Amino acid sequence: MKRKILYYLLFVVFIFSSCIKKTETQSHNPLSVSFGDPFILYASDGNYYMYGTTGGLNGFKAYSSTDLIEWKDEGVIYEGATAESWTVDCFWAPEVYERNGKYYLWFSANWKHNPTLEEENFRIGVAVSDSPTGPFKELHNRPVFDPGYPIIDANLYFDDENDKIFLYYSRCCYKNPVESEIATWAKEKGWFDEIEESWVYGVELKPDYSGIIGEPVLLLRPPVSMDDKQAEWESRSVTSREVNRRWTEGSFIFKKNDVFYMMYSANFFGGQNYAVGYATSNHPLGPFNKAENNPVLQKNTEQGGKVTGTGHNMVLTLPDGEMLCVYHGRTEETGRERVVFIDKMKIDENGLLIVEGPTTK
Repeated sequence: MKRKILYYLLFVVFIFSSCIKKTETQSHNPLSVSFGDPFILYASDGNYYMYGTTGGLNGFKAYSSTDLIEWKDEGVIYEGATAESWTVDCFWAPEVYERNGKYYLWFSANWKHNPTLEEENFRIGVAVSDSPTGPFKELHNRPVFDPGYPIIDANLYFDDENDKIFLYYSRCCYKNPVESEIATWAKEKGWFDEIEESWVYGVELKPDYSGIIGEPVLLLRPPVSMDDKQAEWESRSVTSREVNRRWTEGSFIFKKNDVFYMMYSANFFGGQNYAVGYATSNHPLGPFNKAENNPVLQKNTEQGGKVTGTGHNMVLTLPDGEMLCVYHGRTEETGRERVVFIDKMKIDENGLLIVEGPTTK
């Protein structure tokens, strides 16, 4: 009997300790990692690896962790802008996927091939390594494909049931002026001559990552009419006279309860109004319908908080099924520097996506 009681007490202590650790995981915002566009991989070795955009670096760094709280600097894992590389500069938004014992780094960068001297000549590339901390070597001596306009923010969905891979990306605002009621309104006020927009596309990817299958499909774009329920929050960079652009970028797709959820960021990534919404579909290539409860993540300064510029998120699903929203933001202390936040998120009984943030310690 005493032995049974002892086992029971040990079990209670174990469960209690596990709960404490899980709570601590959520109480260290912002993290001590100065990344934009953060992405966390839970690797087969049982460790977490974080990748992100680092200003002034022609490549990418990584951090590792066992608990999502303490992070070890693993140094530079990929170096671009070399004589052999197709890249020049502006290395953004890395994501790393573990597939068949290899690690694949997807990223955006400016392309050397630029005969018309475009100011924004971004394309998407992929590099491979045997380790999550590199070194990563480019899989091809060129971008994965060329749609004829600058693109950033690669995100992949592996449909293993149907043996397909889908690539998602954002067409840049650059040289993409769009007529809309918001654009007309801004012109009439004399604020801007035109409003450029970025849009999210999806396309099937070849299994060897050498190119695409078929033509890209337009999935998400800013609202055209001002009475659209999404127009107010997705147009704040324009209505605040911050800049003449409306962004739809930083997409991240996942499947839950047979529904595809695509999260995305809107507004100027360098401003206070950067925020996150989502849309849903029954198919990885849409059509997607934006959610009524958007935005699901935004600045909290108007509610007495100190976090702004929340965006470019990804979703980390823990081994026990818990979902975490990983994103960058700024605080009064960090100023213009982007730092990483991790907050709990969930899909409720009605299928609504809810992010419990932004939070600070």
